[in-house]
Amino acid sequence: MNTGLNLPPKVTERAFARLAEINGDGPTRPLRVAVAGGGCSGFQYDIRLDEAAEDDLVLSGAGQSVVVDPVSLPFLAGATIDFADELIGARFTIDNPNASSSCGCGTSFSI
Repeated sequence: MNTGLNLPPKVTERAFARLAEINGDGPTRPLRVAVAGGGCSGFQYDIRLDEAAEDDLVLSGAGQSVVVDPVSLPFLAGATIDFADELIGARFTIDNPNASSSCGCGTSFSI
């Protein structure tokens, strides 16, 4: 893990805009980005709508929030959370400088 990189993750305007579309006119729910063991490369991303916990890092923009728990934060230091809409599908993506390799679909990685 790139421990010299102590920057918090950042979220692109495109990701916040997509989260706003998902939340619609109803109450806004934060997007949780977490890291768990598993996947084909050792770790996998868990991305879902959730509630913020007291000890989460909250990243805000465009009236939306992305939350990261303290255990996942070192794995996501300096990462960029984005949204991609491509021919193969639309999804939130993570450009993670801590990952030494990742699977083809981008949902798991190794350090």
